Amino acid sequence: MDSAGEVVNDGKITLEGFTVAARAFADKWKRHNLSFPPWSWVPLINRTMLKKEEGYLSLEKIIILSSLEGSAEEESLDVTADWSEKEESIDHTVLVQNEEDEAHYYDYHIVYSASYMVPMLYFRGYSSDGKPLSLDVIKRDLPSSSVSLLLESKWTFITQEEHPYLNRPWFKLHPCGTEEWIKLLSESSSSDGCQIPVELYLVSWFSVVGQVVGLKIPREMLI
Repeated sequence: MDSAGEVVNDGKITLEGFTVAARAFADKWKRHNLSFPPWSWVPLINRTMLKKEEGYLSLEKIIILSSLEGSAEEESLDVTADWSEKEESIDHTVLVQNEEDEAHYYDYHIVYSASYMVPMLYFRGYSSDGKPLSLDVIKRDLPSSSVSLLLESKWTFITQEEHPYLNRPWFKLHPCGTEEWIKLLSESSSSDGCQIPVELYLVSWFSVVGQVVGLKIPREMLI
């Protein structure tokens, strides 16, 4: 059973391990990624396993914009955080205008997949009037490096399905290859073999997955 201080050695993670990893990820993000609002833990009632804590991570109402200046190598997401920890009721919104002077909002959820035993990234984009954005529009908001990753990587492809907890259509990065590339990632970064500390599992996972949707993590989070 995964718990704090233990390691993942097969690319998969248990529900308990996911909960530990999620809280560690949110804490590191808050300390090292101050330009963004923090991820929040959304608790759920597990009707089948009442003794197990269940939930997902949420980062919402973020607006991202691909930089229109600089070379492809320097391309990055233009983000401006308009939030304060001193006001609990504040709307965590990043106000950035796209090329058409219309705000595009993005919500991201990290959800545990019991069938694959890995995390999954669900996301959606919508305009200021709440109208959902198509995948083609979303891709235009991403840096070209993210779009290239979607086209070239065999591990990452996007599907649309009902959110497991909200019962509304969201996009998701399909988790079918997650177990394998987590193994490859751990083998290349560890001298002890295919092992990742549970606390760093989501950090390692998001260092790859986040790039697909244009969200990069600071290197300090990997330590």
